[in-house]
Amino acid sequence: MQVIASQGDTLDAICFRVYGKTASITEAVLAANHRLAEMGPVLRMGTVINLPDISPPESQKTIIQLWD
Repeated sequence: MQVIASQGDTLDAICFRVYGKTASITEAVLAANHRLAEMGPVLRMGTVINLPDISPPESQKTIIQLWD
């Protein structure tokens, strides 16, 4: 999948919008996009970013709600 950066976008913001998290995702995106790290923290508007297919972890932690 490809995403085009909007004005003021950062890689962390794009990863959070697409994947819902940034932990361990930004490294995979940087590996799939050579020279993306050289652009700095704020990406230029119109920058095309290739997003790798990242499968969710096999074991999901069960969330226990206090009032359930």
